[in-house]
Amino acid sequence: MREFHGLYALWYREIKVFLREKSRILSSIVNPLLWMIAFGFGLGPSVSLNEIDYHKFIFPGILTMTVLFSSIFFGLYIVWDKKLDFFKEVIVAPLSRITLFLGKMLGGCTQVLLQVTFLMIFGIFIGLEYNWHSLLITIIILFFLAMAATSLGLSIGSQMNSFEGFGLIQSFIVMPLFFFSGALYPLENLPNWFFDIVRINPLSYVV
Repeated sequence: MREFHGLYALWYREIKVFLREKSRILSSIVNPLLWMIAFGFGLGPSVSLNEIDYHKFIFPGILTMTVLFSSIFFGLYIVWDKKLDFFKEVIVAPLSRITLFLGKMLGGCTQVLLQVTFLMIFGIFIGLEYNWHSLLITIIILFFLAMAATSLGLSIGSQMNSFEGFGLIQSFIVMPLFFFSGALYPLENLPNWFFDIVRINPLSYVV
């Protein structure tokens, strides 16, 4: 029972911190929308795809990008907690390391799913149609992606002592995963030799 209360307390703290930072909420919503507007509607008219509007084609990629970027970026708050010495207080708490990790990870996943929910509502206004089956499958897949990416971000953050170091590692991992996932263009457009390499990118299967 103590482990459960500790897990809930850590999760609740992350949600409170997220909801308290209005600029963070705003940026987490505005950034994906800017990508949709710039690429989906700005670049879209010049892109030819078979029987599908470009903004609808990239929407799954924008959802995936939001989950990936926000989840891994969540690891930065481990670095911040170290600066505030909050990390030390958590470590000495009478809780298992697994509970500490799960509390932080689930807090990050919840924040990401809130962003995804808003974007999926926005999708209705740009002509997307959902059914309950596809909606459920999408949420489950994105939740597992959020768990994996948040865990990776927390693992990286636990080894970093500076924001700059975390940012460099994050960019090195995130950018190739995203740009070679098929989020912005059909993977069939790539050269055959490179397409075989891209197939090992786990993000391409999510998109």
